Amino acid sequence: MKQLVTVERFCLIGHIVTMVFGLAGLVLVVPHPEIIMSLGETGQTAFQWSMAWGGVVNIVLGTVAVAIYAYRKLGLWHWLTFMLPAVCLSLGSELLGTSTGFPFGDYSYLNGLGYKIGGLVPFTIPLSWFYMGLVSYLIACAGLKTRQNPSLVRYVGAIAVAAMMFTSWDFALEPAMSQTMVPFWYWEQPGAFFGTPYGNYAGWFGTSSLFIGVGAILWRKTPILLDRSRLGFPLIIYLSNFGYAAGLSLAAGYWIPVSLGVLVGVIPTLTLWQMAQPAEIRESTTETPASLKPEIPVTQVKVAVK
Repeated sequence: MKQLVTVERFCLIGHIVTMVFGLAGLVLVVPHPEIIMSLGETGQTAFQWSMAWGGVVNIVLGTVAVAIYAYRKLGLWHWLTFMLPAVCLSLGSELLGTSTGFPFGDYSYLNGLGYKIGGLVPFTIPLSWFYMGLVSYLIACAGLKTRQNPSLVRYVGAIAVAAMMFTSWDFALEPAMSQTMVPFWYWEQPGAFFGTPYGNYAGWFGTSSLFIGVGAILWRKTPILLDRSRLGFPLIIYLSNFGYAAGLSLAAGYWIPVSLGVLVGVIPTLTLWQMAQPAEIRESTTETPASLKPEIPVTQVKVAVK
């Protein structure tokens, strides 16, 4: 298990580092070709490699980190019964969207996110739906206390809130990925909301609600319970990915979509994390506090007399 923790931390750090370098490269280097020319042949080769494969490495590292976390904290069953529906249903939705325009709109993926399944959807896209969907649902469940006070209303509420958190990420992501100097996808007909069709967000909410709901149904007999101390990892994943997208969009002047994402995504996420059950007292405590030790009746005390 220690080896898994080491790999998980390595992948998490790598995931964040690649986002920081990617943000710096896209915001500071790409707009200034003279910087690229001054890097020399080796530096230019490295920069070209990072532009071509940086996004792939980032998403793969994030997927591995979240998968290991889910396996360690939730178990094999919970991990796979969320990941498989998330990957399959989001991929199906993306293939449908890039083929017919439903449910997101008329769009196509460019290069930079890896091999395209069916020549349409990069394999990394459904992976990112998995790990951002899972951390959103875990935080929503913990904040709404679905395990402590189980009810249909709470479970449906957790699914809806998690889908909202997930869709809020796209408010910051869309301008960064489609409207900046280095786009990763483009709209055949730009929409009214800063180049993005309004229906795209309905597609994000609907697709994420679908696969999160499937995961919730499969988990119904063995609900999860994560206290606040175990939610640090999901919170870091959510905030770092939102921050990366927000940084790119803000650099391009898209502050309104980012502000909306903060309002309906980041603030609720932090609120739910704060609402989660505080860390439990571990049973592995080496010494029992004196106030909790059982008292010994006086009648059972033997006094030695000289």
